[in-house]
Amino acid sequence: MINDSLLQSLHSHLAGWGLRQFTSDKTYFQWQRENLSPAEITALHQKAEQKRSGSSLDEVSFYDAAAHSSVLPVLYSQRYHYYLTIGSRVADRIGGAESILDMGCGVGILTTFYAKQHPDRTFLGIDRSVASITRAQEHTKALGLTNVQFECLDLDYTPLTRSYDLVLATHALVQVEQDPGIPSRHWNTFERAHDGRQQADFERRTGIGGRLDRLSAMLSEQGRMIVFEKTRQLARRVPLQRALAARDLGLIEQPESIRYLLVEEVADDGPFYVLEKGACRQLPWNESPESDEGRPFDRATLKTGLPDSDTPLYENHCPSAQPAWEQLHDKSLIKEMTRQEPDGRQLHVELGQAEEWVYLYCANTFDQRQLVIVEQARVAMLESYYQEIASETVG
Repeated sequence: MINDSLLQSLHSHLAGWGLRQFTSDKTYFQWQRENLSPAEITALHQKAEQKRSGSSLDEVSFYDAAAHSSVLPVLYSQRYHYYLTIGSRVADRIGGAESILDMGCGVGILTTFYAKQHPDRTFLGIDRSVASITRAQEHTKALGLTNVQFECLDLDYTPLTRSYDLVLATHALVQVEQDPGIPSRHWNTFERAHDGRQQADFERRTGIGGRLDRLSAMLSEQGRMIVFEKTRQLARRVPLQRALAARDLGLIEQPESIRYLLVEEVADDGPFYVLEKGACRQLPWNESPESDEGRPFDRATLKTGLPDSDTPLYENHCPSAQPAWEQLHDKSLIKEMTRQEPDGRQLHVELGQAEEWVYLYCANTFDQRQLVIVEQARVAMLESYYQEIASETVG
């Protein structure tokens, strides 16, 4: 549990950056329109789109624009709850580290908070956005902080030669959000093959291979690393964990999946990893799907729906649909199809009978699962769903 004093300090710190906390999209976007012109908003949206699908130069261009004095408080206020959630967890884990590196620090919102909380430690924030680093330096001077420095540096090309007791990488290692990760062995399993070529391709595509090599080399003996990336999906989580383990980084806390708000939008992210170089492997890596919000399967509770109701007896669109499908007795296939999609995933869909019901089950090698169960009389509804899925293509 994070203490109230730390959270209050973080609220005060964010206010000092001009950030405001919103719980309503309507209120936030009204404030956005009051502070930014339509042209500025349009330009930001364009840069955000280019960042998502473009090169590292497009990414830097977006963060350069975000660092502008009129844009920064408006744009980063969307991430207010993220800063509370991650900033409080990291600040609480600085521990005995004397020297701390914050990779991908941006404008330094959280880096300066950590430095304020730990005035007897030294901090270095690095980022490849010149405008972000300039803003971080300006704010550091305004705060009167003397234990934190900022450098414009791209770790992909310019490694640091110093060593650090703690390295922070939050939304900085896995830059390619669209990368689906590594597929499972087969549509009916969540297990990933230990394929060195697949792993190397993932590390190259996302850039984490070279970054982790440099960061782990900079860690002092038994140095620690805190990693928080957009790798909630199992297909991305497994190769990230394998990349960390290959660099002799072991878990010293159970990884924590994090949920935070982007104003009204709920973001499920993480996990939040606390690692140590050369750590004893007392905590194993988990390569299984995490618990989800899918409906538990209990045949005793399945009720016959209303004659004119379209509501299924059972429906689950989460990974937990697979164990539910496995629990069905006396399965008899009506039709099935397995195919390779253009994006590389294997898709399986089947329509069948089980016990007194008809079911539709869909699964692919990127961990998506769907199970729908209805009465025998409504088989035509599931046949329609089957044809719809069978005729879809993934680009």
